[in-house]
Amino acid sequence: MSDSPDAIRADIERTRAEFGRDVDALADKVTPSKVVHRQTQKIKGAARSVVDRVMGAADDAGGAVGDASSSVADAGRRTVAKAQGNPLAVGLMAFAAGLVIAAVIPASDKEKELADDLKEKAQPLMDEAADVAKTIGQDLKEPAQDAFAAVKDEAAGAAAHIRDDATQAVDEVKGSAQDARDTASGS
Repeated sequence: MSDSPDAIRADIERTRAEFGRDVDALADKVTPSKVVHRQTQKIKGAARSVVDRVMGAADDAGGAVGDASSSVADAGRRTVAKAQGNPLAVGLMAFAAGLVIAAVIPASDKEKELADDLKEKAQPLMDEAADVAKTIGQDLKEPAQDAFAAVKDEAAGAAAHIRDDATQAVDEVKGSAQDARDTASGS
């Protein structure tokens, strides 16, 4: 280490800049809004991946069915091969086929009567499900607020700790600089 005051000043400035970058990086990492944003992006990415896998299988199956040079049996085999291991894609295709068939064939009077009866019987269950959803939402509100407060407190504590360490390091560098000046002026 050099005893030159300019070299010591440069070392102090470099240390301050490093501490500043470290404090900024830590603050950015523990800022609650940034944490929420990162978690949201992870969830969106996972959902996008699932949708892409399912829609990709459905698109491939549609392309296989629409291929004029393929036989119907060949298209069926390829669709099954694409959907194999992907029950969600099979379920979506079956649901779509059911919707098409239901749209083509009108409902009978008996089916309408049964649907109305089912709707009446299901209403209490729907109301109960809505109440349960509200209760769950209220039950989760407090733990979420507690978690947010804990993250905030932890971030404040970490920032204070880093600030104290930085102040201590600056004081040590100042003391070393003063000792160097005293040694240089004493010689």
